[in-house]
Amino acid sequence: MDYRGSDTIAGPASADLLPDSATMAVKVVIVGGFGVGKTTLVGSVSEIRPLTTEETMTQAGAGVDDLAGIERKTSTTVAMDFGRISITDELVLYVFGTPGQERFWFLWNGLFEGALGAVVLVDTRRLEVSFDVIGRLEDRGVPFVVAVNTFPESPGYPTEELRAALDLDPEVPIVACDARTRESSKDVLLTLMRYLYGLSARAGR
Repeated sequence: MDYRGSDTIAGPASADLLPDSATMAVKVVIVGGFGVGKTTLVGSVSEIRPLTTEETMTQAGAGVDDLAGIERKTSTTVAMDFGRISITDELVLYVFGTPGQERFWFLWNGLFEGALGAVVLVDTRRLEVSFDVIGRLEDRGVPFVVAVNTFPESPGYPTEELRAALDLDPEVPIVACDARTRESSKDVLLTLMRYLYGLSARAGR
């Protein structure tokens, strides 16, 4: 799944500089199972040239990485993805994508340091790859929203069926998205920010 508009992200180095108007930077993390579209989402939403650590898949992953349902996948993230998006003139999000394979999960500790929240990207064809991911976030106490990446061949389910299947608390937002498009990916991040703001407001009562 390639993100659209990748050619428009490239530009002079000055375009990558943090805007002078920015007064607050927030770190968020995109997590999910293997092949759900995390690199695509980071790449589509980033206003700077995204940093990726995609490597061609080799025999080293044979029998280890589960390719069921994503047999055409030829590359994978081995460390992290990174992008940046300005939500307003003052607020900037630093967006980190994690590797999906369990053998790379040891990298999560560093990626989650200082993060305010996370997006769990899921593929309805392979919901089971999201169970352990969500469990790890809950164990860490990291607030998160769930974004359902709408692959063309993915079956659709009512929100409450997905909530039950993923065993989510009632207040955890679930949104549909197309990780290939910037506006859809940005809407996911805005959903996360609204959710975090709501949690903060309730905690301050």
